Amino acid sequence: METGLAEFIRNALLVIGALFPIVNPLGSAPIFLALTAGFTDEAYALLARKIALNGFALLAASILVGTNIMAFFGISLPVVQVGGGMVVIAGGWSLLNRKDDSDAGAVVPKSTSPAEISRRAFYPLTLPLTVGPGSISVAITVGANHPQNAPRTLYLASALLGAAVVAVSIYFSYRFAEYLARAIGDAAMNIILRLSSFILLCIGVQIAWNGISALLRTAGVHP
Repeated sequence: METGLAEFIRNALLVIGALFPIVNPLGSAPIFLALTAGFTDEAYALLARKIALNGFALLAASILVGTNIMAFFGISLPVVQVGGGMVVIAGGWSLLNRKDDSDAGAVVPKSTSPAEISRRAFYPLTLPLTVGPGSISVAITVGANHPQNAPRTLYLASALLGAAVVAVSIYFSYRFAEYLARAIGDAAMNIILRLSSFILLCIGVQIAWNGISALLRTAGVHP
């Protein structure tokens, strides 16, 4: 029993270690704030909860049935990486060239109706900002490559626990991002936003290149 529990915890920690650096909710928090400027504290709380739930749903679906969905549509993982990488590149480039709030004038409060929050919570705040193609591809890989010495059901349960822990980290990172921004000031947050946008752009390029490289190898070309 202890051995099974230890294996369960070990697998969950491995999944967390694989997903957390890719999801990187702390690094995405400044971008989250930039895309939700003018929202109320209640809206931030609701958005953080919805994004965390959406993120968990995407990760769980990728772990459980990701390979089956891709096989049904005849889509390979490298193609997902190329397409998803292009989406991330577009988002990173847009944020990198975004005007400063000081240049654009005062921040105009935005609609925080439930419909507006629900729309923003999934796209672009959950996909591709928080759980993007990199996270999805890792989650699909996690679900497809379970250890041979562990029952698949037990392994998937530990993987879902790991995804749930990552979702909780998403909630806290976004829920309290505004308080962190107030503490470090507008100038520092603008610098962090630019750096985060550039890193997001680079991540998109890397994801796309990983997919392109895999496709070239299948064609007999070794980049």
